[in-house]
Amino acid sequence: MDDTGEDDLLPRLHASLLEGLPAEALLTDPGVTASYATDMAAFCAAGTPAAVALPRTVEQVQHVLRTATALRVPVVPQGARTGLSGAANASDGCILLSLVKMDRILEINTVDRTAVVEPGVVNAVLSRAVADRGLFYPPDPSSWEQCTIGGNIGTGSGGLCCVKYGVTAEYVLGLDVVLADGRLLRTGRRTAKGVAGYDLTRLFVGSEGSLGVVVGAVLALRPAPPRQLALAAEFPSAAAACAAVCAVMEAGLTPSLLELMDRTTVRAVNALGRGGPPCSSGAESLGEGLPETTEALLLAAFDTPHAPEELAAVGELCRAAGATAVVPAEDEAESEMLLKARRMSLTALDALRPATMIDDVCVPRSRLAEMLDGTAAIARAYDLLIGVCAHAGDGNTHPVVCFDPADEDETRRARESFDEIMALGLSLGGTITGEHGVGVLKKEWLARELGPVGLEMQRAVKRAFDPLGLLNPGKLF
Repeated sequence: MDDTGEDDLLPRLHASLLEGLPAEALLTDPGVTASYATDMAAFCAAGTPAAVALPRTVEQVQHVLRTATALRVPVVPQGARTGLSGAANASDGCILLSLVKMDRILEINTVDRTAVVEPGVVNAVLSRAVADRGLFYPPDPSSWEQCTIGGNIGTGSGGLCCVKYGVTAEYVLGLDVVLADGRLLRTGRRTAKGVAGYDLTRLFVGSEGSLGVVVGAVLALRPAPPRQLALAAEFPSAAAACAAVCAVMEAGLTPSLLELMDRTTVRAVNALGRGGPPCSSGAESLGEGLPETTEALLLAAFDTPHAPEELAAVGELCRAAGATAVVPAEDEAESEMLLKARRMSLTALDALRPATMIDDVCVPRSRLAEMLDGTAAIARAYDLLIGVCAHAGDGNTHPVVCFDPADEDETRRARESFDEIMALGLSLGGTITGEHGVGVLKKEWLARELGPVGLEMQRAVKRAFDPLGLLNPGKLF
């Protein structure tokens, strides 16, 4: 913020913003703006915003950025604030720039297989809209009913289907971005191919609003696949389940989903899910409670014309790896029942203790068993409840530390165990985040992963796009 006193600057800031924003697009009441100050991450500090801007047009976003630059006020871009790293948290005196009102799907092109959208479009809304046209938008974060495409782009989101289809970055062809000084930059293309110049589009994906504000996106679509069929396999150990994952991938199979739940997560789902509706062919146990001997549950699905045969092959590989039970679905409805347990995981773990801290460590698939076993050892060492659900097919684990924030010692142990888990992931050749982003939560760990030269280059890129350091300050590094 500039050298002018805060008492003088706030009225000037509000007045300047109202020169290019309708009154309803600017929130200044501290009681209201405080409700926008954080995303869903634990242990992430947040400041006090000066205002919340809710633009509906590109021109209004440009006005906010020009005003911020003129008055040297930081800007924190936001989507639906479903993130888990503190990337959307306010900094003191900032403008919170919420893009949720820019929520139009501008175009769906069935020939080019593209969609043009504004950043506030909700993921599930886009997915359903393109499905009505026989197309498929694969990225599906767990919060897909609430999260926005702009937020997905900002954090580089993933989801359950990444093992086959990849993450958000694979589907962003081009972007419209408002830079810190208010200029509009267009990156990328609408064509199927294109290699002209540096790939600035990829640079913005996962940048958490620190380089510019995404105001439009050209997204790649795929033809809609057949409805997926699933199976569940129960294992006597996490190591056995991970061996099955490796066997599936080594066999050249390409499931649309390959998910793993450890014993703590299975028991949490048991506690939450008892009394669910029964399902034929043995799947009722998954709705009403898994056997207490289950140490790990592996879920696999295929969305191909040959799904039954591919599931049978996975079932044989699971049995060879030591599965104690393999439950295939016979139709789409049973598949949904089998996948219900995975979708319940985070909610179930959240119900165990007053608070949770969700990690996001990705390791090579070949090291997945070491990651799960190591996490279990950390839970024992710190005397904590830590459940792990994982996108096993791509090695992305989500250890969930359950704790009571009112207990000072338990809170300390939770924070220390979180760091131990990240250190474990790096020691196994992994990365501190596969899809949740860095934000505030992991900025110290980003420096460790990148190393001094990598960090220097990242900061140089930041200075090139945001020389005044106004965009999402205090995030990433």
